[in-house]
Amino acid sequence: MGLNMTRLKWPRRLLIGVFFRSFLLQASWNFERLQSLGVLYTLAPALRRLYDGEALKKSYLRHLEYFNTHPFMASTVLGATIALEEQKVKGVSDIIDVQEFKGMIMAPYAAMGDAFFWGGLRPLAACVALYLAVCGSLWAPVVFLLLFNLPHLFFRLGGLFRGVSLGLRITGQIQRYHLPDLAVRCKETTIVLLGGFSALIVYQCLKQEHLDIGFGWLALPVIGLIGWLSRKGVSTLVLSLSAATVCVLVARGG
Repeated sequence: MGLNMTRLKWPRRLLIGVFFRSFLLQASWNFERLQSLGVLYTLAPALRRLYDGEALKKSYLRHLEYFNTHPFMASTVLGATIALEEQKVKGVSDIIDVQEFKGMIMAPYAAMGDAFFWGGLRPLAACVALYLAVCGSLWAPVVFLLLFNLPHLFFRLGGLFRGVSLGLRITGQIQRYHLPDLAVRCKETTIVLLGGFSALIVYQCLKQEHLDIGFGWLALPVIGLIGWLSRKGVSTLVLSLSAATVCVLVARGG
């Protein structure tokens, strides 16, 4: 998300403060309204700039309502919320209320964030770091943190500033990134890398035991059997525990 600071009417320092507060969005949960306290804490500096007195109290209560979305996507929602609050103060009529906007957008953004960050990006970053770790590189944890956190910080910071700048139009901006499709691509890449990683482990084990590399092909029927059992509905946990038990028994026997 390219940031055009000249388009923002809000002080840069204030928005940077809101950005850092967003890291504490999940510091205090409650069973009834989930992330509402974190939302209020994040938005408080912006609300204090817009309101005072009784109006400020009402705005605080307004943002203590139920809220729950992916923490990395929350900045985008809250940035647009700040823009809508500003329009409300200026008396600009809009097609949607601030609370209605938050309630409407938080669930789709939660789903997109879960699929992309938890289901796609994190396993991919971990797999790349595993490759480096097996190869003996001390950069493995650094690479993992960079691969995962650079996109995360991009959406946190960029989402906040673009949300404030674009308001309701931020939804169209996010759609252009096709996060569900990116999540699928990340998962497909991770599967390919895991296949290569498994082959590398077999190769290294055979080399360590001074066995012919051709013995590695014997693993293919086992992999095929596990894949077939998985498609038949056998629990992945059961298959993993069974494979681990067989490996331990073979190692003890050797």
